[in-house]
Amino acid sequence: MRPVVILLVSLLFARVASAHEFWISPRDHQVAPTEALVADLRVGQDFRGAAQSYFPARFARFEIRMGDATVAVEGRIGDLPALDMAAPGEGLAVVIHETDNYDLKYKERVLFENFVEHKDLEGVLERHAERGLPEIEWREAYTRYAKSLIAVGDGAGADAPVGLHHEIVAGLNPYVDDLSGGMPVTVLLDGTPRVNVQVEVFSRDRAGEVAQSFYRTDASGQAVIPMEPDTEYMVDAVVMEDTGNDDPAAGPVWHSAWANLTFKTP
Repeated sequence: MRPVVILLVSLLFARVASAHEFWISPRDHQVAPTEALVADLRVGQDFRGAAQSYFPARFARFEIRMGDATVAVEGRIGDLPALDMAAPGEGLAVVIHETDNYDLKYKERVLFENFVEHKDLEGVLERHAERGLPEIEWREAYTRYAKSLIAVGDGAGADAPVGLHHEIVAGLNPYVDDLSGGMPVTVLLDGTPRVNVQVEVFSRDRAGEVAQSFYRTDASGQAVIPMEPDTEYMVDAVVMEDTGNDDPAAGPVWHSAWANLTFKTP
């Protein structure tokens, strides 16, 4: 691919990603040990979005963790799907993706207000005013931290913190554990549980119908999400962080960190 095309694709990715969820979308959530792990990186809404190619310049981390072993996702520039490789073993594969940093400029105040309201970013508007920041013409940096759970063979194993700056950890294995009491998920920021924050959940049933629901974490940073069989789930949480820079001319004044987790129930 020519350099100018790569640049245009990257710019498009940055613009689209600023407004929508970013997630790992496996072609199959349960595969045989002899089958490849295949997944798209998607940007969009309601489980519908454009697939992103494999471009190392776009990500800081792209790995598969299975038990104590972690292997890098390998590919060639421009590969679609972005993940297509043999599983490192049998069990629960945790696919990990951390994007590079991007930024965007707010040119309409209402867009910022709508984003803060939708993601329930308490205190951000007040803090913005306290810092003396302008209503428009300032930049926000953002980074995406995504994980996905895929069962290989028996699917045995468990999700666990993988060291992402902002991360959602599944408390149960959706492929082998009893989900009748729901799926507990914990939201972490640098390994510390985030208390009383919004967790947004998208679910897509076997008929393709998508539903959206909202939960809040408790004092341990955990929220419990009701589960239905044969349903895809996308769990999302966002935190807005002060960059320490109050001069819009010097760079981004806010940084949003997006955490995302996908899996499917049998």
